[in-house]
Amino acid sequence: MKKVILGIFVAVMVFSLSGVAGAWKLIPTADQAKEKAKADKSLAIEKGEKGDFILSPPGLKKVVLIHYKKGFGGFCNNNGVCEKDLGENPSCADCSNVKDKPEDPTSTCSAFLGAKWTNLPIDYVIDPDNSYGLTEEFVANAMVLGAEEWDSYTNADLFGGYTIDYNSSWDGSAPDGRNELLFGDYQQDGVIAVTVIWGYFKGKPSNRGIVEFDILFDNDFIWGDSLNSSSTVMDLQNIATHEFGHGVGLADLYDTVCVEETMYGYSNYGDIEKRTLNAGDIEGIQQLYGGI
Repeated sequence: MKKVILGIFVAVMVFSLSGVAGAWKLIPTADQAKEKAKADKSLAIEKGEKGDFILSPPGLKKVVLIHYKKGFGGFCNNNGVCEKDLGENPSCADCSNVKDKPEDPTSTCSAFLGAKWTNLPIDYVIDPDNSYGLTEEFVANAMVLGAEEWDSYTNADLFGGYTIDYNSSWDGSAPDGRNELLFGDYQQDGVIAVTVIWGYFKGKPSNRGIVEFDILFDNDFIWGDSLNSSSTVMDLQNIATHEFGHGVGLADLYDTVCVEETMYGYSNYGDIEKRTLNAGDIEGIQQLYGGI
């Protein structure tokens, strides 16, 4: 009797499965393609067979954001090409009408890169090696506080953990799958820090996303703690907070009415106002990742 019942059960299961398969064959090819398109298309950096890094899906773009010392950044060669890598900022005529300007400002003091992270939280790597006598503990603490300032205004759990690596690299040519912060030399005068963002910034919002950022703190400046030590140094936490803002999808602001915002594009020795977010910064990060 048990064998009979088992046979009936197997027969029913086979019939059901064959019915599903048959039903799938009856769906038009175009509709089958639509169903397959619903598969996970999350952005990722994958290691290829040759040890190189492959981005999936294709269409990777790089955005370079330069943080200037006050008094610099007005360079414009008027050649009709927006050359951000050379220092031309949005106020330059060459850059005033380009299509890749930050998109959709929510107010005069919020601007976006056109993409955000789809996979959270974001882990990052800190290289504390420096020539200013700053301890590993100080460097890590300043950078972590910069990241946590953004996290404190959203429930999205933006940043995860960090690791220390004295052999990090600023990936200006190709991504390596790590979000790295380090000190180094940048070829242009007046540049405090540079953040390069790798991601997908065009097309439907569902197809956009950031996959990596790298932050370089320029060795041309003396780094330290302007709040508790000396107002004659470039405050590391101040600048780190600004650069982390780029890392999560926010663009620079150059309108002087936004001078108190963390994302204002200029800084100077002794500045600490970027350590804490202002109204436009909060509005921007909450539009991207939600409020608290």
